[in-house]
Amino acid sequence: MTRYADIPKPIRSGIVVVDPDRGTPQRVIVLQFNPDTLERSIAPQSAGDSSDGASGGSGGGDRNEALRLKGPAEETWKFTAEIDATDQLEIAAPDGIHPQLATLEMLVQPTTAQLRAASRLSQKGTIEISPIEMPLTLFTWGSKRVMPVRLTELSVNESAFDVNLNPIRAALSIGMKILTVSDLPAGHRGADLYMAHLAQKERLAAAARGGSLGALGLPGADVLSGRG
Repeated sequence: MTRYADIPKPIRSGIVVVDPDRGTPQRVIVLQFNPDTLERSIAPQSAGDSSDGASGGSGGGDRNEALRLKGPAEETWKFTAEIDATDQLEIAAPDGIHPQLATLEMLVQPTTAQLRAASRLSQKGTIEISPIEMPLTLFTWGSKRVMPVRLTELSVNESAFDVNLNPIRAALSIGMKILTVSDLPAGHRGADLYMAHLAQKERLAAAARGGSLGALGLPGADVLSGRG
């Protein structure tokens, strides 16, 4: 007879904030519920991209570049994450889900210390102040999807509150862009993590079963050579 204790717990998706110099995790954010759906968009970086010419819709790009890639494809993810304090009644939540929301919001906010440091430089007459660099952020969806990302969207819909107006339930629309070697400097830890992510894709693609020309209604390889 199967006991509940024997049923494996599902792996949670989440976000890991990493120190890019030491590679040590600074914060681990485990999503309370795995999103029901993921929306992924992959746009190839083609060297031959060009708008159609004015005559007859013929391409105006360099024909020698039609099959060349400038770099890794640009990939974006979108999903909805839910936070519900009523699903964790065994955990005290005097502030509702304010802490969980604040943790996610700080992924796209500089800290007060960073803002004060930039202000001091400005008051000293520093002409050019470098933009504030945020920690390296990784999104994990199981062991086969661990990738460096930058959050591009964070929309919060709070739908329930306690008597002190602390939010206790919310749905968050999260958008992120996968950072590639085209986005990060050479030698950056995030660039190495992206290469590991891409290598995982290559291994998975190699494990896929190949089809046959017959299944496509093609008589043989000659038809692909232009001689068929």
